[in-house]
Amino acid sequence: MQRDMQRQPPKPATTPNTERLRPTLTTGAQALGWALAPEQEAALLRYLALLGRWNQVYNLTAVRDPAEMLTHHLLDCLAVVRPLRGFLAERPAPRLLDVGSGGGLPGIVLALLCPEVDVTCVDTVGKKAAFIRQAGAELRLANLTAVHARVETLPPAPGYDLVTARAFSSLALLEQLTHPLLRANGVWAAMKGQRPDEEMNELPGRAKVFHVEQLTVPGLDADRCIVWFRPTNDAV
Repeated sequence: MQRDMQRQPPKPATTPNTERLRPTLTTGAQALGWALAPEQEAALLRYLALLGRWNQVYNLTAVRDPAEMLTHHLLDCLAVVRPLRGFLAERPAPRLLDVGSGGGLPGIVLALLCPEVDVTCVDTVGKKAAFIRQAGAELRLANLTAVHARVETLPPAPGYDLVTARAFSSLALLEQLTHPLLRANGVWAAMKGQRPDEEMNELPGRAKVFHVEQLTVPGLDADRCIVWFRPTNDAV
């Protein structure tokens, strides 16, 4: 496992102004059933500004426009936080692993809105892990850990209740790489676009899909879903 030393954030010519997007964030969050506190909105917009700032120097995301980043990233992740939080609410000291977290999506958003959840974001790209670490420090997210490593090199103990991934390869590969990391009764929740029936059919016999949750993201005209799957028995 590799852990980068904390890097200084890049110094682009301008820092994106995200405060103007607050009304869109408020409206979109309300449509998703979130009544965000002012400090939560401020933190999410600050995170968006940090993502935009680093993105001017490092390629963290292909989306560059702050308004599009709000819809395609923040609201897209807000749509999954409530279902994930509902599952984790039944677990004592819940732990979540976000695989291939990139710019911290959805890991940072979940850590920000769910301080009771211990969130670990892992990515093989050092600059992405460094960004997550910097964002966590600036947003004072004591429940967030960023790891620069290949996920299959993570130690199996103490394990995770929930493994998430957004735009990370196939369901079968996600299962293969992270199966040893699940706690007893742990599950996977993969964020996908269209319902990935072919991928679901390719899962090995030791894993089974138990729910495909369709999502609607305000302002985003695209299919979104969460594929929930678990080991076929509790021995992981």
